[in-house]
Amino acid sequence: AIAEEFQISHPRVRVSVGFSGSGGGFERFCNDELDLTNASRPIRDSEVEACADAGIEFTELPVAWDGLSVIANPENDFLQCLTIDDLSRIWEPNSQVTTWRDVQSEWPEEEIDLYGPGTDSGTFDYFTETVNGESGASRPDYQASEDDNILVQGVAGDRYALGYLGYAYYLENSDKLKIVAVDGGNGCVAPSDATIADGSYAPLSRPLFIYVKHAALARPEVKAYMEFLVENAQDVVPATGYHALTPAEYAEDMAKLAAVTGG
Repeated sequence: AIAEEFQISHPRVRVSVGFSGSGGGFERFCNDELDLTNASRPIRDSEVEACADAGIEFTELPVAWDGLSVIANPENDFLQCLTIDDLSRIWEPNSQVTTWRDVQSEWPEEEIDLYGPGTDSGTFDYFTETVNGESGASRPDYQASEDDNILVQGVAGDRYALGYLGYAYYLENSDKLKIVAVDGGNGCVAPSDATIADGSYAPLSRPLFIYVKHAALARPEVKAYMEFLVENAQDVVPATGYHALTPAEYAEDMAKLAAVTGG
């Protein structure tokens, strides 16, 4: 969304936006193939080392909040809420859960068809770390895709399906999906703009980041793009289904850029 808005006001600059999971983006970023990369998780120590080995210096900027959302088929009339323990039993490595009755004894003995992001996704990393206690710890027998649209189609076409993805993708497809509330220990809370903003949708709310190379910021078009992003995020972010940061937090982002570019 930012790239589209920037190119309207800067028609001589072309911003190429590619698609991958967060891990794939960091790999290309640290291979010096990208000027900047978006991520739905913080950069890992191993990725920091890879960038350092390649002589790449960068700055991390938080740009929005997302509520990682658990989704089901709208025809599922018994599922309203899952605890973190429920989610862990369903998604943990070597899980013995195969039917809904395995989760709650009063639920039907229908097989759960699972859909989720691939292992290269920041969403996968955040979910597995939060729910199963370790990044990457997940049962492998589910329909995986880095493309959230494929996950939407899968769950929308499968009455007993369960999946997870970013809140923005749920909003875009709320007519096809059912949101599942999550009990993180303080009762069942569904993700919404309000619950993500006030932190009550816990523990599945997460920050979203953009990482920019210092060498790239020396180019006027990259510097202009990043300043445009920070200056306009307050208005653009809500339209994408994510939650904007506070003005003070965007001011901190601008200060970080100024520290690299000299103002």
